[in-house]
Amino acid sequence: MENKPENFIEQIIQEDLASGFDSKDLRFRFPPEPNGYLHIGHAKAIGLNFGLGQKYNAPVNLRFDDTNPEKEEAEYVKAIKNDVLWLGFNWEKVTYSSDNFQQLYDWAILLIKKGKAYVDSQTSEEMAEQKGTPTTLGKNSPHRDRGIEENLNIFTEMKNGVHKEGVHVLRAKIDMSHPNMLMRDPIIYRVLNKPHHRTSTDWKIYPMYDWAHGQCDYIEQVSHSLCSLEFKPHRDLYEWFIESIKPETQNMSVLPKQREFARLNLSYTIMSKRKLAVLVEKELVDGWDDPRMPTISGLRRRGYTPKSIREFINKVGVAKRENVIDVSLLEFCVREDLNKEADRKMVVIDPVKLTVTNYPEGKTEELESEDNPEKDNITKRIIPFNKHLYIEREDFKEEANRKFFRLTTGKEVRLKSAYIIKGTGVIKDAAGNIVEILCEYDSKSKSGSGTEESQRKVKGTLHWVTQKESINIIVNSYDRLFKEEAPGSNEKGSFLDDINPDSLKVIHAKAEPSLKDVVPGDTFQFQRKGYFTVDKKSKADNIVFNKTVGLRDSWKK
Repeated sequence: MENKPENFIEQIIQEDLASGFDSKDLRFRFPPEPNGYLHIGHAKAIGLNFGLGQKYNAPVNLRFDDTNPEKEEAEYVKAIKNDVLWLGFNWEKVTYSSDNFQQLYDWAILLIKKGKAYVDSQTSEEMAEQKGTPTTLGKNSPHRDRGIEENLNIFTEMKNGVHKEGVHVLRAKIDMSHPNMLMRDPIIYRVLNKPHHRTSTDWKIYPMYDWAHGQCDYIEQVSHSLCSLEFKPHRDLYEWFIESIKPETQNMSVLPKQREFARLNLSYTIMSKRKLAVLVEKELVDGWDDPRMPTISGLRRRGYTPKSIREFINKVGVAKRENVIDVSLLEFCVREDLNKEADRKMVVIDPVKLTVTNYPEGKTEELESEDNPEKDNITKRIIPFNKHLYIEREDFKEEANRKFFRLTTGKEVRLKSAYIIKGTGVIKDAAGNIVEILCEYDSKSKSGSGTEESQRKVKGTLHWVTQKESINIIVNSYDRLFKEEAPGSNEKGSFLDDINPDSLKVIHAKAEPSLKDVVPGDTFQFQRKGYFTVDKKSKADNIVFNKTVGLRDSWKK
């Protein structure tokens, strides 16, 4: 095969193929648990597994690891499917661990009959104590030598709902002195009297992750089972379980190979679905798709593009060691993509009136302005211009030093796509606040008119909108959700203590009239301000934009 390996996972696959593994037997899977929404960390696993499928022309399954009915919902299944498709990937088959509940149960019975599993009736505290520590050996359970028939009878009763939760568990009989604590008679099944999102109340017992995961890989004939590094200690158990049932599965030719890679850790971000769920439950954010959340749906709502996230994953790469990626790299990727794709618009975030005193009252011109100069086929739009405008309040100083290149009294700037103006004065209210700026324009300096005056260079260019024709919009200006680079690492220890109280500012702004027909999901560059996307809750009479990212990294130290 001519594919050149780009990382150590691909190197493993290439070595397997060179050793005689048939490329037709390559199969991968992405196995999320449907207990929450996917986040940017999952995007790395999605990109890796589906990317391998594309590179080697191999099928990739989307498998839902739905073995815990307490936390899993059909809502999450739907959201996960949408996220994978939105990122630009598709699957060979959608499968569920619950598809195999009967087979997993039958194999558990087989282990009991082989003397490789037993029912333990200790409390969880007793089991934890007898399991030992990484430096002390474990002790055998007093129920470890139960007879096969007794084990079968109790396990059947567990399945039939005879026993309450916590009374019995089924454990694998491996080695209580094993240096890997996960091999010290791990639990295979527990009683859970909870309805399942697919099987309803059919089952009263549910398999543990380690029992279900590898066996489902085996059933699906996954060739390479790729997990994050925290599952490396689980590899011994993964292989032990498969070896324990292999004699009964002669029709399964492929033995899955588990290999681990470093998960994605992002600065100023939490990657725990459990902690993200706390933010949602405490209503500290506007749901799982709040634009401040690192969820894929939150990034989508904020205006991130599939291409930008895929490019970010490519830049991060696949590593063997854990590290923290600066969130500015993710912001750089979306900024680069939107610079090429997003049309330019003029929006004044903090408006102050600007009156062009020598411009004819009642006259309105139609000026041309480029939509996006970065595109191959540059299109233009029409924007109105007249005597009464708005500019950004920060773009004017009554008195300024030589390094201030925006509007001030007695100095010239250009209004974008319009004329050169010179500040002449201000009008203030009784408290001394500037409520209106006065200026004069050079009537021969119109942009693109070809006159000598239009070619005249001035140091500053300002965006603007007209007072009459502009439309009102709401802008959600987002900052990072956490003020600490590693949330929860402070002395108090709670990530909730590190929430940035200023992560959202709601602003009433003035926009050029061409934005009146936008629909949710539309993204634009607000000139000199950044990239903004129409929110899903936006309506024709209440247009709402979310700030995606600024024009440059404002967090650089």
